[in-house]
Amino acid sequence: MSWRTVVVSSSAKLDYQMGYLVVRKDTTTKIHLGEIRTLLIESTAVSLTAALLSELVKKKVKVIFCDEKRNPSAEMMPYYGSHDCSLKIKRQTTWSDDIKGAVWTEIVFEKIRQQKCLLQELGKNEAMLLQEYLGEIEYGDATNREGHAAKVYFNALFGKSFTRTDDLLINAALNYGYSILLSAFNREIVLNGYLTQLGLFHDNMFNQFNLASDLMEPFRPLVDRLVSHMTLVEFEHTQKMELVNLMNQEVIINERCELISNAIKIYCKSVFDALEDADVSLIRFYRK
Repeated sequence: MSWRTVVVSSSAKLDYQMGYLVVRKDTTTKIHLGEIRTLLIESTAVSLTAALLSELVKKKVKVIFCDEKRNPSAEMMPYYGSHDCSLKIKRQTTWSDDIKGAVWTEIVFEKIRQQKCLLQELGKNEAMLLQEYLGEIEYGDATNREGHAAKVYFNALFGKSFTRTDDLLINAALNYGYSILLSAFNREIVLNGYLTQLGLFHDNMFNQFNLASDLMEPFRPLVDRLVSHMTLVEFEHTQKMELVNLMNQEVIINERCELISNAIKIYCKSVFDALEDADVSLIRFYRK
């Protein structure tokens, strides 16, 4: 099972050799492709061979490219992530609005519940208000409890004047962490044979990752927890690596302790089972 997140943060040449990723700098490092789950190219001074990229696709390694500011800007996705992807996509286009609405309701409930748990953990009184919102959630979140909870939640975490649109280090850290999560969800969606563009609730014509944007919602508080504990006087390589390493932390899912990266895999598969069988009881959420 792949588990490594490999980060290349300075000038290097990357190529493929007999099953290994070869990183050539002042010294040469070899890492077996079977161990790599994600390859993060943080520097624009990195060159890669087409042979390596081809093998990374075959091994289903998620490759993320960063811009000149070292922020994730693109990712590499295979055309075919599953042997039966044509069948899966046909089914995806026929998921009923009823089951999509039911699954989205479960996702929103769990997201707010995780937000409430984080506020309780931090001793914030606003957790009580989020508990009230949980009791008010309607099918498809028709009354937008998610939006109301988000305002209360972020103000409790980062201060009354905080908004997600402000140009702040906190928002830079949140956005970076969310982009790592989004990429992990895109990987699992493609590996399961589905299209990332067709969401349950998110339906932005300019968003290629509507489905990942839906599924990742309950996992956002994991990023929020980490950022809330960071003392941000800058947001550079060290802070970014803290967020990348989030994927190697552990949570409980299916009554087992799993890495977050593997919990995402289990959760995504359970959501797809729920959508295919029209049974939301099949969804498996994590516990911190």
